[in-house]
Amino acid sequence: MILEDYLNSRRQLIDRFFEEYFRSPLIPVILKDSVTYSLLAGGKRIRPILCIASYEACGGETERIIPYASAIEFIHTYSLIHDDLPAMDDDDLRRGRPTNHKVFGDGMAILAGDGLLTEAFYLLSLNPSGIDPSLVLQAINEIALASGIKGMVAGQAADLIYESQESDPETLYFIHSHKTASLIKASIRAGGILSGACYDRSLLDSLSIYGEKIGLAFQIIDDILDVEGETEIIGKPKGSDEKKKKMTYPRHYGLGRSKEIAEELVTEAVKALSIFDEKADPLRGIARFLIERRN
Repeated sequence: MILEDYLNSRRQLIDRFFEEYFRSPLIPVILKDSVTYSLLAGGKRIRPILCIASYEACGGETERIIPYASAIEFIHTYSLIHDDLPAMDDDDLRRGRPTNHKVFGDGMAILAGDGLLTEAFYLLSLNPSGIDPSLVLQAINEIALASGIKGMVAGQAADLIYESQESDPETLYFIHSHKTASLIKASIRAGGILSGACYDRSLLDSLSIYGEKIGLAFQIIDDILDVEGETEIIGKPKGSDEKKKKMTYPRHYGLGRSKEIAEELVTEAVKALSIFDEKADPLRGIARFLIERRN
């Protein structure tokens, strides 16, 4: 398997779905423009691709999972729009171009984020591929838990609360495991659940461990790129974490140890997939890709 080909093919399926889904105009048009400005701005599509890969690893057919995986990207995009707002991280640049609120204003950016979050659960509840409704309900529960006040929102709240405070490992782990790793893990588990893997606890447990490990590694690499990366490549201002005194792994452990921790997590993630056959090779490849990425 050539990972680059796999990622490109799955990304194209997701982007094609988005283009079709938003082909019908929204009223008012500016709301559609604000939504699609961020949603179609590119990006790695890691969360939906992980959902697809876990579904495939459990024997599912690719085309059936695309709408459900795409709904997860709605949620991720909403979180980015809100994260960039002046009341949150106050960022001017995202994916190499002005953030949503810089183009459409704070109010419309908030509404675009609200709309994407709500639309995600509307799409999931439609059950467009006719998967067993009990599995869809379980996946919705999983994604909602990971996205809400016990998951991603809790992590974002802690990220704000602990700005400029002395770093400690427990709080640092809480922020990273909730703000970033929570939705990544849920994306992977949702793919497994929708495939029916929840009937085999060993498969779902393995996917869960994999998700926890790469979710944390993903954010650690983000922290490292904020220090070592270049604005033109990472698509957002370099050094913004340090400027805002964010609680990060490099700030607490140093760059060298942070890189070691990320490597250890990826090794553990791949090991957790040992009960899967070659259909899980995309998941194995993505684990390495996440740690080697430059943006």
